Amino acid sequence: MLRAIWRLSRGYRLRPWKSPYLGWRIETSAGIHAGQIGFATFWKFVWKHRADLLRYARWAAIEQQATELEQERDRIRSTAAQ
Repeated sequence: MLRAIWRLSRGYRLRPWKSPYLGWRIETSAGIHAGQIGFATFWKFVWKHRADLLRYARWAAIEQQATELEQERDRIRSTAAQ
């Protein structure tokens, strides 16, 4: 799960409130315009929705693992076919 959070905050790890992706996620889920999200707004949102955010991070981690397994299977199949 931490790996998914690390990946989602790429480029903005020390200032996640400036991340366009995280801003978009907050905008679509809470209706707060992404341009209005600052330090305080971001952390209020994170604290208020922490359970939902943890659930999303777990889901993202599971999806990432499934993708990696599928890619590994494809690699093995292509190697075996040669």
